Amino acid sequence: MDNVKERVEEINFRELIKPYLTRWHWFVISVFIMGVLAVVYTKFSTPIYSIRSSVLIKDAKKMSNASGDFGVLAGLGGFAGMGTNSIENELEVFKSKNILEDVARNLKLETSIFSREKYHDVELYRDTNPFNIIVVNEKEYEELPEKPVDITIKGDVITLSSEEFKKGNIVTTYNKMINLPYANFMIVKNPKFNRKKVKKLDLKEFYFKYSHLSDIVDDFQKSIDIDLLDKDATVIGLSLSYPNKDKAIDILDDMVRVYNLYATTDKNTESSKTKDFIDDRIQIISNELGEVETEKEQFKIDNNVIDIGAESRLNLQISTEAKRRMLDIDTQIEITNVLIDYVNSQGSNSYQLMPTNIGIDNSTSAASNISMYNKLILDRNRMLENATTENPLVVDITKEINALRGAMKESLYKNLASLKSTKSFTSGYEGSADNKMSRVPRQEKLFRNIERQQGIKENLYLLLLQKREEAAITMAITSDKARSVDSAYALKKPVAPKKMLTLLGAMIFGTLIPFAFIYTRELLNNKLLNKHDLDKLSSNPILSEIPRLGRRDDETIKPNDITPLAESFRILVTNLSFMLPKKQDAKVIFVTSTIKGEGKTFVSVNLSLALASPKRKVVVIGSDIRNPQLQRYNPSMKNVKGLTEFLYNDDSEIDDLIHPSGFNNNCDFIYSGSIPPNPTDLLQNGRYELLLESLKDKYDYIILDTAPLMLVTDSFLISSVADATIYVTRSEVTEKSFIEFANSNIDSNKIINVGFVVNDVHKTNFGYGNKYGYGYQMEEKKWWQIFKK
Repeated sequence: MDNVKERVEEINFRELIKPYLTRWHWFVISVFIMGVLAVVYTKFSTPIYSIRSSVLIKDAKKMSNASGDFGVLAGLGGFAGMGTNSIENELEVFKSKNILEDVARNLKLETSIFSREKYHDVELYRDTNPFNIIVVNEKEYEELPEKPVDITIKGDVITLSSEEFKKGNIVTTYNKMINLPYANFMIVKNPKFNRKKVKKLDLKEFYFKYSHLSDIVDDFQKSIDIDLLDKDATVIGLSLSYPNKDKAIDILDDMVRVYNLYATTDKNTESSKTKDFIDDRIQIISNELGEVETEKEQFKIDNNVIDIGAESRLNLQISTEAKRRMLDIDTQIEITNVLIDYVNSQGSNSYQLMPTNIGIDNSTSAASNISMYNKLILDRNRMLENATTENPLVVDITKEINALRGAMKESLYKNLASLKSTKSFTSGYEGSADNKMSRVPRQEKLFRNIERQQGIKENLYLLLLQKREEAAITMAITSDKARSVDSAYALKKPVAPKKMLTLLGAMIFGTLIPFAFIYTRELLNNKLLNKHDLDKLSSNPILSEIPRLGRRDDETIKPNDITPLAESFRILVTNLSFMLPKKQDAKVIFVTSTIKGEGKTFVSVNLSLALASPKRKVVVIGSDIRNPQLQRYNPSMKNVKGLTEFLYNDDSEIDDLIHPSGFNNNCDFIYSGSIPPNPTDLLQNGRYELLLESLKDKYDYIILDTAPLMLVTDSFLISSVADATIYVTRSEVTEKSFIEFANSNIDSNKIINVGFVVNDVHKTNFGYGNKYGYGYQMEEKKWWQIFKK
């Protein structure tokens, strides 16, 4: 049982793949064609190279002295995490339109020059270009031409041609102005041209394309990829896929240079703003210091005071420390008040940098807030270069600035309150010492107040001078924000087209095309192909598969014939013998089909010839009296009397109906005769059964070539007389739904003892291999075998 199951599964699998195996040459041709197309594609496609570089973005905390306490601010409640997306901001800045536009302008990318070569065009750049095209000036032109401008050079004569030139070709020479609708150009020889570098190129035909800077920037924004190589580092990777390696390398390297230029400009702007603020404050403090010194001078003159008596020296020592402390506190209060006034002077929509490093204590939260505030202002200004104020990133950072501005004001007021509290405490300590100096004249106390004011102004003045020098040094000494870790370099092999991958894809695609075609064809096929299709649809036996005839093949079998056709009918006879009853008198074989054209007459005639022998007499009755086909095998008998006349005329003699077949002496035909107007009535009048009874005495087999079952009811009227029924189907003609019709008639016993025959089967569809005859017949030699013995 298991062996039978394995055998069935093996047959089913073989039938499943058979449509593909029999059409193997389709796959070979398809793969060959796709392979040729793949080779042509790779040969004629312009190679694309991948150019890469890596850049280290220096830590923002080390780039500006205004951001020294960023870590303190980041740790405060409510501000944790601010600034963590700075590296993502730098990624966007790298691809900003401003930077790419400067790069395109620096490298003169508006014009691209190409050489027409055998397989594909090659872009020329730098020392591979025999000439340069200089854009003298651009013109107002809404839409640039799509067609390139062809350049032909013969000696010093240059001819420019294009399909869009309305006035014909332009003939010019080197270093001469060329006036085109969208720009004025000049063609000059390239002194750096290196012919050895492009020795494989013909360099005979050239053309150039001109593009607006905005279009070039848009193209490069799409093609340049910038990624963070490591989330824990500030190293970013730049990559660009482009046909010309030298041009792409220059683009990536110049992007880093322009980025550093922008970063340096931003840093210098911050330092310049701080320096300007300090200069203003120095001027004010200088004036105030002059007034204090004048007041001190006038006090000594008015009070005739030269020196303080020894009486106050002891108390002075006691209060010295308190005075020094008060001096520091007053300085901090003065600076804090100045910063509060500066913050309050700015409106809610003003986003200006705050002065830094002017003396406020760096350990306070106010100093940290100012540093972070300036950092966010710079980031916002940089974003506005490429976006509007409604951009989500700009809106987010504006919200951060507004929140930080309130926090900064609050921290300044808190710092001021803290200083005043400390001053009050220190002032009390100083008052205690001053009480001990109550014996000091009033002039001494006034004089000390003047000196104190003088000290405050002097310290503040010196501090501002120091900070101004620091700001000047920051502007003078600048370092690049981005440093190239790996300068731009090109991979050796092109990334496109990938020859092996393209060839592999072509082979796969070449395999899939015929596979999909055959699969779809099989899926949509509703016709029988062979016995296996029929076996799935009906449980009745399949008696034989009849091979398709060639153009030169005979339609009838001959005695002692060993052709595939004869072998197939011998198989039919053998299988039919198991269905026929074991009785001594003649067997009646009923041959029918579903529709016309399935070959029932062909099967009837050849079955009779296969059965006929000296020991077996066979007669074929053309029982399809509506559409007679039997006389087709003997056209001279077309008008002879036949079955119709016998059924109609009770006086007709049976011997007058019987005619030799002309193919075998032991086989006779009874033709259909005339086409009657009432065939159903004739078949029901009882004479048909009388005819069969009479013929049984003379013949061993009576074959009835009947009408198709689906078209008329004639065959059902006489089907009961049959000992066996041969139901003919035809490969690639009989629809599978017709088998349901046959099964319904079999189940209802309208036709009895039924076996199927599959007619006109192509050799590639045979259920038992591709040939009949089992090698018994002599094989015809092929043309390449004619010299073999």
